[in-house]
Amino acid sequence: MGACCCKQKREQSESYIPTPSPQPLANAEAQPNHYVRITACGHVEGEEKGCPDSETVDELVLQTLGCIGTLVDNEQEPPQSMLRLHNIADNEEGWIQVVKSMVNVIPMHDPLGPSVITLLLDDCPLPSRESVQRVAKMFNLSKDRALLSRDTAPRERNICVVLGCIAEKLAGPSSQGILTDDTLDYLLTNLELETDPHVILFSLIALEKFAQTSVNKSTIVKRLQMQQPCPIALLEEWRHETHYVRRQVGFCAQWALDNLFVMNERTFTYLAIDMSPINAMLNTSDVSEYLKISADGLEARCDAYSFESVRCTAQADAGVWYYEVTIVTPGVMQIGWATKDSSFLNHEGYGIGDDKYSLAYDGCRKLIWYNAKSEPQTLARWSPGDVLGCLLDFEQQRFVFSVNGVGLPPSTQVFSMAKSGFFPAASFMSFQQCRFNFGSEPFKYPPDGVVFSTFNEHGVLEPDEKKVLPRHVFLMLLRQHSVREDSCTLCYDMKASVRLIPCNHSGFCTSCANMLNECPMCRAVIWKYIEELSA
Repeated sequence: MGACCCKQKREQSESYIPTPSPQPLANAEAQPNHYVRITACGHVEGEEKGCPDSETVDELVLQTLGCIGTLVDNEQEPPQSMLRLHNIADNEEGWIQVVKSMVNVIPMHDPLGPSVITLLLDDCPLPSRESVQRVAKMFNLSKDRALLSRDTAPRERNICVVLGCIAEKLAGPSSQGILTDDTLDYLLTNLELETDPHVILFSLIALEKFAQTSVNKSTIVKRLQMQQPCPIALLEEWRHETHYVRRQVGFCAQWALDNLFVMNERTFTYLAIDMSPINAMLNTSDVSEYLKISADGLEARCDAYSFESVRCTAQADAGVWYYEVTIVTPGVMQIGWATKDSSFLNHEGYGIGDDKYSLAYDGCRKLIWYNAKSEPQTLARWSPGDVLGCLLDFEQQRFVFSVNGVGLPPSTQVFSMAKSGFFPAASFMSFQQCRFNFGSEPFKYPPDGVVFSTFNEHGVLEPDEKKVLPRHVFLMLLRQHSVREDSCTLCYDMKASVRLIPCNHSGFCTSCANMLNECPMCRAVIWKYIEELSA
């Protein structure tokens, strides 16, 4: 479960903690510590008006980071530290202090660090342009800063995460005033190869977030075209690095060049890649636009604030099946199996393993998920480069997960709800990435003594179905596609020849009608449909 811990039901409860007094005004004497009461909604009673001192906010940020990985239930109460931070950030001075503390204290090594920044900022009140400009001035963003701050990589990484969050929250005209020349100089200078890869990665993601506004996108592209060679093109060469942070940079660079920052004379990746060995891949028709899919359809990454899910194009119905996933980032991902009946609510934090028709393993929190309930496991937290094995055995009605060949106890729950039609599937928290192997390459840890099938061996894809088109190319082709007046209103491919009973709505083809339980127009339950093959 994607732990949408900021949007919970909040019961009335209280806690008492000692906290320092607010930061005194200049030339004023410091006040002694005093006790405050914090209610479950984050209200602080007994604290004077004003922002707490920086040490208090720093400690609250670290407390939130320390416990965020333990939040495993969407009905679970948020930690008191998070409620307190939300309360502090309700005013301009407090919001600025929370941002400053996150930048200063969140360490580089914690896999949930960037996600905690996004969780906190996403649920804070929308900042004013003046507040954001004060933050930018406080950080002194410039080309010189980027060059001189390469020894403070954790802080610079956090600054870039904050900039990306702000760009997304203020997408539109407001963000145009934020992407100043100094901010753009800072982010572009961070893309130089000598910069720490963590800083490069989140500078690139921040540029992507700013590019959600068309004026900013045009500005960024013009600046990139002025630089020869293009810095993002150089970073694309890291695409297959064994250093897993550099590999993330290469993935994001290639995706950005294909989808956002299009450079003249560069061939789109989907046109250059050989897809002939691929017969099973991630289903780009069964995923939201927020999930990034590699051009070969085997690698996925989420840089959105929602909990994004994807399924494979091929399904298993009988026998024994196996696939592997290489972990690129060690954060929260729920990877396993889902059926067509599985429902995913990305903005509510529900993904694979959060309903009765799917099962998943999360190696960050060391949990197996089924029906939104978790079972603790004993393996160590996964790390970049680890390989998750996923075995499905219809004959013995069991699922078996393994990490680097070490198996977990079998799971059987889903078979009470579904007997066939299982797809490999995964859900991703912010800034997480992994690569799938459905059998187009040799497995690293194939199960011993088990004869199994692979999805690549049995999958069937037409050449056009193997193309992972950049979104702007897809939209361009869609605009060029002529639609007949009598086309199905759902697929636009087949002739509309069906009338639904009892509502009598029409405009659907036989294929689409077979998949409907309710009328898409009035939501009436469908009893049957009548084919009206008129000339």
